[in-house]
Amino acid sequence: MLDRIAWLLLALIHLAPALAFFRPAMLTRLYAVDAQSPTFLLLHHRAALFVVVCTLCVWAAFDPGTRRAASVAAAISMLSFLWLYWQAGSPPSLRTIAFADLAGLPFLAIVVWRAFSPA
Repeated sequence: MLDRIAWLLLALIHLAPALAFFRPAMLTRLYAVDAQSPTFLLLHHRAALFVVVCTLCVWAAFDPGTRRAASVAAAISMLSFLWLYWQAGSPPSLRTIAFADLAGLPFLAIVVWRAFSPA
């Protein structure tokens, strides 16, 4: 049960940016990027990748066979953002995203540990 809860919480962390794929106006609200900017297209594509990570997390909540791949995808998503955020000097405009990823790290640790532990 702990595994399922941790996976669903990780899915929840990735849900808002994933929803931006289906509601592109959210990109302007979340990232303050004008819809006419080329950066908007990149962020829209990024939202599609969040759909993948979110889907993998939900899938892993119910199918243990997907947990290793899903944990790698979630770890790359969360840890790469935190690393880049720190490297960029921790921009205040992205602080909420960083806090969400930081809050998810204990759940990520649980799912990675459980996915790669011998049965």
